[in-house]
Amino acid sequence: MRRYYDQQLNDMHNNLLKMGALCEAAVAASAKALLDDDDAMREKTVEIEQKINAIEHDIEQQCVRLLLHQQPMASDLRHVTAAQKMITDMERIGDQAEDIAELSGFMRGSRVKSDINIADMARAISKMLTESLDSFVTKDAEKARAVIKYDDVVDGLFTQIKEELIKRLLEDSSVAHECLDLLMVAKYFERIGDHAENLAECALYYLAESRY
Repeated sequence: MRRYYDQQLNDMHNNLLKMGALCEAAVAASAKALLDDDDAMREKTVEIEQKINAIEHDIEQQCVRLLLHQQPMASDLRHVTAAQKMITDMERIGDQAEDIAELSGFMRGSRVKSDINIADMARAISKMLTESLDSFVTKDAEKARAVIKYDDVVDGLFTQIKEELIKRLLEDSSVAHECLDLLMVAKYFERIGDHAENLAECALYYLAESRY
C-alpha cells in the first residue's frame, strides 16, 4: 500500500515538473514570436498552451485522489497542497504566453517595438520563472526568496516601458495602436512575473519556510 502511495505522489510530482517545463517553453516561444516576428513560434505557443491545460487537469485529478484516498500527512500534505496552488499559476502563465503570441501577430514590422526595451523584460521574467521552478525542484529556500525579491526588477522594467510608450505616443499619435499593443504585452509579461513569484512562495510553503 505504501509503495502505491509513493508512486502516486511521484507521478504527481513528475507531472508538475513537466507542466513547469511546458510553461518555460511557452514563455520562450511567445517571446520569440514577438521579437522575431516568427509565425512558427506563435503557433507553437498555442500548441504548448493546450498541453499545459491537459496536464493541469491530470494533476488536479491526482491531487484529489491523494487527498481523498491516501490522507497524506505533514510534508506530503504540503507537497500536494503546493501542487494545487502551483498549477493554477502555471495555467495562467500558459494563457498569458498565448496572449503575447496572439498580440505579436498584430505587430509585424512595428516601428515602436525595436525602440522599446521589451526584450529585457522577456529575459527577466524567463529568469524568474526558471529559478522559481528550480527552487521547488532543488528545495532551495534562498533561491525562492531571491525570485520574490527579483519581482521588483520586473516591476521596474514594466514602469520604464510604460513611460517610454507614453512618451512615444505623445510624440507621434500615428503609432497609438502599436503602443497600446506593446503596453498589453508588457503587462502580460509583468503578470507572468507575478505568477513566478507565487510559484516561489509555493516552494517556500512546501519547505515550510518563511518568505522573509
